[in-house]
Amino acid sequence: MPPLLEVQNLQTHFGTLDGVVRAVEGVSFHIDAGETVAVVGESGCGKSVTAMSIMRLIQTPPGKIAGKILFQGRDLLELTEPEMQAIRGKDISMVFQEPMTSLNPVLTVGRQIGETVMLHEGLSAKDAEQRAIEMLTLVGIPAPARRVREYPHQLSGGMRQRVMIAMALACSPQLLVADEPTTALDVTIQAQILELMRDLKTRVGAAIMLITHDLGVVAEMAQRVVVMYAGRKVEEGSVEDIFLHPLHPYTRGLMGAMPKLGSSLTTTGRTKLTEIEGQVPSLRKPIIGCAFAGRCPEVTDVCRRMAPAIEEKAPAHWVACHYAARAMAAA
Repeated sequence: MPPLLEVQNLQTHFGTLDGVVRAVEGVSFHIDAGETVAVVGESGCGKSVTAMSIMRLIQTPPGKIAGKILFQGRDLLELTEPEMQAIRGKDISMVFQEPMTSLNPVLTVGRQIGETVMLHEGLSAKDAEQRAIEMLTLVGIPAPARRVREYPHQLSGGMRQRVMIAMALACSPQLLVADEPTTALDVTIQAQILELMRDLKTRVGAAIMLITHDLGVVAEMAQRVVVMYAGRKVEEGSVEDIFLHPLHPYTRGLMGAMPKLGSSLTTTGRTKLTEIEGQVPSLRKPIIGCAFAGRCPEVTDVCRRMAPAIEEKAPAHWVACHYAARAMAAA
């Protein structure tokens, strides 16, 4: 069975006065129906630009997208804007990173949720408001009949995030793109949002592309992980492979930077957080060799001269590193 979404050699570049910024460079991955795939990496690695490219929300110019984005076999990059609008919000929906800036401050939340179903399902304004109340009930917002007439500034951060999820799921999409859905929320609300997404995934049957830098969220939500660095995919595998047997030095650095519960309770055997020294290379200049070479503790001259191809080193475990086999032997 073909994947629901297949991204092939995605390249998203931006023309600037200082040169071309290669925000995403040759990224490929797929998402099967009903699957949750996490895209992880530090800030600026290209996660959100990848999501915006899939949604066709990159302004061109200055942006330019190349490659293939196949959704149910159709290349989204070849569709006209009206054809893409028929898919966006209905078959593919997105939860944006910051709900306060993503929601329209002068429209009620009910109006914003209702617009989606009015556009894609042809509902009347009255029926759309009723659907909005149903969606707010579904995402656990109390007193939905009152909240539906309120404005974003009248809601808490957690409620605004729930409104974004309600809006994204109003038309029962087949793919939900969630960009940092728990950022800036306290841990209690974060746990509620994750539980909500799990529950709604079960009810609606949607696949989820989860963009995050929180590896705890990844362990809790995802089946597979794509690790990005400097606009490139450096490793991909199941959650178990990535967490227990990371093969790329950058992935091992990310895992080492995770705080371990109880590690600071005793003075003996205390584990120290790993620091990934150095800076991410400039995306305005062509990168020769491995993008991680300038920060890698295992770098050799080969790494600086030749970019490693991403290869399947174990079943369904892909990595772009010249010395992945050595890492496998040491595991």
